[in-house]
Amino acid sequence: MRGSTVRGLALFAALQATFADIHPLCDQWLQSSEDAAGKGKPGREGAKHCARHVASYTAGQVGAAVAVTRVLGFRVPLRALAAGAVVNAVTHFVIDRREPLKTLARLAGKRGYIEHATVQRRDGVVDVAGPGTALTELDQAAHRAIGVVASLVTTWLALRYGRQS
Repeated sequence: MRGSTVRGLALFAALQATFADIHPLCDQWLQSSEDAAGKGKPGREGAKHCARHVASYTAGQVGAAVAVTRVLGFRVPLRALAAGAVVNAVTHFVIDRREPLKTLARLAGKRGYIEHATVQRRDGVVDVAGPGTALTELDQAAHRAIGVVASLVTTWLALRYGRQS
C-alpha cells in the first residue's frame, strides 16, 4: 500500500470519527434554546435562527477537526477544511429548516414513520419534531451520512493540495 493511501485513510478516519462524534455536542449543546425552537419557523425569522445554529455548529466542527488533525500531525489545508465545512454547513441549514427534510422523507416513503413516531409532551399536543420523533431520527441520520461526504471531500482536497508532512 502506498504512503499516500495510508495517509488518506488515516486522515479520513480521523475526520470521520471527529465529525461523527462531535456532531451531537455541536448540534445540541452549542445550539441555543431559542434557535432550537425557532429554526424551523417559516420565513426570515426561522432562517435567522437556523443560520445562528449552523454558525455555532460549524465553528465547533471546524475547531474539533483542526484540534484532532493537528494533534495527529496533519496540517489540513484551509481550502480543504473550508470545503468540508461548507458541505456540512449548507446541508445542515437545509435539513434543519425542516420542510426540505419532510419533503425528502416523503419521497423516500417515510411519511408513515413520521406520522407514527411522534411524542406528546403536553396534554392534547402531539409533536412531530423534537427528541423522540421520527423526524429527529431522520435529521440525525442525514447529518451523520453527510459527515461522511464532508470527511471524504476534506481528505481528497487535503491530499491533492496539502504539503506532505
